[in-house]
Amino acid sequence: MAFIKKPRRPTYGLMAEFDSPEALVHAAKQTYSAGYRRMNAYTPFPIEGLADAIGFHENRLPLIVLIGGVTGCLSGFAMAYYASVIAYPLNIGGRPFNSWPSFVPVMFEMTILFAAFSAVLGMLALNKLPQPYHPVFNVPRFALATRNRFFFAIESDDPQFDRTGTKKFLEELSGHEVEEIEW
Repeated sequence: MAFIKKPRRPTYGLMAEFDSPEALVHAAKQTYSAGYRRMNAYTPFPIEGLADAIGFHENRLPLIVLIGGVTGCLSGFAMAYYASVIAYPLNIGGRPFNSWPSFVPVMFEMTILFAAFSAVLGMLALNKLPQPYHPVFNVPRFALATRNRFFFAIESDDPQFDRTGTKKFLEELSGHEVEEIEW
């Protein structure tokens, strides 16, 4: 009787478990200095210095909010201009139709509205949310990431990723329970 070999599922990466935040930050710094760039850390609370350790330096959200605010300001001006000059021009007290000082409250409110919406939508898009499924949920001990354990994953699409070499590297970083993350 021949045994049928189960097909191997594609690998998302490798994950190591750490006991303390200091060990996790140290491992992240070592991994970044070793040349890995596609990595992520999962912790039960924010850890100072972890974002810099994994190479998360740039933040595009302020630019998105600025573009949203400028768009809101210009659309507020366009809306008030259209209403006062084109659609319903009224000559009140001899003022010109395009009296921009009277448009300032509308422009301000539209700036705040568009900036707030772009901040929320930009944050969701940059964080790739909502994400009801992620491959790290397949690791059995990952449920401890919300309680008292710290996890560090190196993704398989990293140019330096080598299944055996990366696993050995994570074990050398004093990461215990190094497991493969399957899709």
